[in-house]
Amino acid sequence: MLDRQPVLEGEHVRLRPLRSHDWDALFAVASDPLIWEQHPAHDRWQEPVFRAFFDDALANKGALIAIDAASGAVIGSSRYQGLEEAGGGSVEIGWTFLARAVWGGVHNHEMKRLMLAHALGSVAEVRFLVGESNTRSRRALEKIGAKLTNRREERIMAGGKVIPHLTYIITRERFAQGPLARKA
Repeated sequence: MLDRQPVLEGEHVRLRPLRSHDWDALFAVASDPLIWEQHPAHDRWQEPVFRAFFDDALANKGALIAIDAASGAVIGSSRYQGLEEAGGGSVEIGWTFLARAVWGGVHNHEMKRLMLAHALGSVAEVRFLVGESNTRSRRALEKIGAKLTNRREERIMAGGKVIPHLTYIITRERFAQGPLARKA
């Protein structure tokens, strides 16, 4: 069975379970409107909207906080959710955001590598759902070897807006042969 709240450590990033006392440090990162610019929930930088996101992350017990290994600063968050046991098992990795200061660097690459290696030790496939118009996240997934599937899902966002989401996957085999199999 997959442990959805492990402690994962790399050279640049440390991931650990999200706790209620992480609110201030994580909201300090999340309160940057530019992080959410292409995201379907582009108002998530606002305190009440992020509070709902944070509380949901705690309740679902799969959220991890990302910490820069060198400075000890909180740089973002991600989570495991939607664990399915049929067909060798599958889990979703998502709800990921990072401080703009670490965009384009090694942090996202290493974070995804750590999370994928952990998950694929227990399940056969990892899913990523991304808003259809979120080109930044779609490019990032393609860069790490995720494959776009023909699965689409309509997700209802806060406020009732329906946003089409696309599904990307990485299987054990794809991970072993892809760019994340090698260290960042």
